Amino acid sequence: MTQYVIIGDGISGSSAAETLREEDPDAKITVITDEGETLYNRILIKEHAKGKLPEAPISIHDEEWYAERDIDLSLNTYVTSVDTDEKIVNTHESGEIPYDKLLVATGGTPTQLPVDNSDADGVHHFWTFQDARGIREHAERADKGVIVGAGLLGIDFAAVCGAQGIEADYLMRGDRWWRYALSADGAEIMHDGMRSVGVEPVFDSGVDRFEVDDDGHVTGAVDPNGERYDCDFAGVAIGLSFNTEFLRGAGIEQDNGIVVDEYMQTNVDDIYAAGDLTRFYDVLLGEQAQNGSWGSAKEQGRVAAVNMAADEEAEGFQWVSSYSITHFDFPFLSFGHPTLGDEYAERRYSDTEWRRVAFKDGKIVGGVLIGDLSPQSKFKRLMREQRVVADQADVLLEQSVDLDELAPSQEQ
Repeated sequence: MTQYVIIGDGISGSSAAETLREEDPDAKITVITDEGETLYNRILIKEHAKGKLPEAPISIHDEEWYAERDIDLSLNTYVTSVDTDEKIVNTHESGEIPYDKLLVATGGTPTQLPVDNSDADGVHHFWTFQDARGIREHAERADKGVIVGAGLLGIDFAAVCGAQGIEADYLMRGDRWWRYALSADGAEIMHDGMRSVGVEPVFDSGVDRFEVDDDGHVTGAVDPNGERYDCDFAGVAIGLSFNTEFLRGAGIEQDNGIVVDEYMQTNVDDIYAAGDLTRFYDVLLGEQAQNGSWGSAKEQGRVAAVNMAADEEAEGFQWVSSYSITHFDFPFLSFGHPTLGDEYAERRYSDTEWRRVAFKDGKIVGGVLIGDLSPQSKFKRLMREQRVVADQADVLLEQSVDLDELAPSQEQ
């Protein structure tokens, strides 16, 4: 009987467990997580923090789900190390857990700002369901906020402040929100969306230190220019530190994440990885890449499990991810790798509609859609087909994209 061990019960770990049971009905499957609750929808926890959703719809699996599939679940269990020679996972309480195949799907922990008082009461990070509960509870009684982190996670704090009636300053280091993916035109639509909910973007700023009162609660943030911003609520979203400390000495290659091939295999025999912490080989890009979307993590878990059960390179990971934001009066969606282009084409259609497509070697590698998301399926199709279309950007920027107007594909 094959023994599979999965470290992590996020969507990638859970997807892998479900797939392994389907692929190998007689196997022993163990899922280990340091969280105290089973899988929940990480996409919806922001709606809970905003006060829009109760807890119940956010949970995905209860403990019975695992029992029904004969999957051993260990909650509140911390992995201390992995012995790759003896094939043993060491935990702080459960002792040694042997494995034949191991999947690492531990995700990350929000990075803390390296400034004074960044751990003060009232300074929040947003990743787990427990984080969302704390944010919601505090936000309901807060008046003035500060947000740090000009990316896809930081804007969730802007939405929380807007929904909870917190007047906030959004302190950004650059001259616009998500400056690596948006031009000034696209970013300005997002800035207007923030202002519409009472959040003011502040550019060329950031946080040099937080100030606290005698009780240790945050009272303000001072930026590198010496400007002070009052706050009794602060949200920090500057990225993730991947949870890989327990792999020290295991010989697993890492490069700002665990390096895997398109089959989710690491460089160590019988060890796979999936989810946010992977630096995977993207067959569409032709190079290593990273992606933190829910759909990508779920698919990586499934693909890893298929290959673990088959004991060979049975299926490669090929996925065009997307990430949507529905916080404002207009929708927003990014797809693929919008920051990795060597060429871009964009157009603004109205005050709340804008489109940008990123190309690399003439092929679409990602993009951003604001206002009208309808072209996404066509752009994703062109990505999967790896067609050279950068020289026909005018067709891709038409309000209604008609792929029949594109010239036949020609390899570059």
